[in-house]
Amino acid sequence: MLRWALSFFIIAIIAAFLGFGGIAGAAAGIAQILFIVFLVFALVALLVGRTSPV
Repeated sequence: MLRWALSFFIIAIIAAFLGFGGIAGAAAGIAQILFIVFLVFALVALLVGRTSPV
């Protein structure tokens, strides 16, 4: 998921550099959503993966 977010971020940077503002904005929005989803999944995995030493 993080790889996809990074890919869309790079696409957004290239599109912005070439002057495609709409595509750059859309790609940046998708990258932001994917990064937030990645953070949520990582946090859930971190909390669920912990076991009690009892």
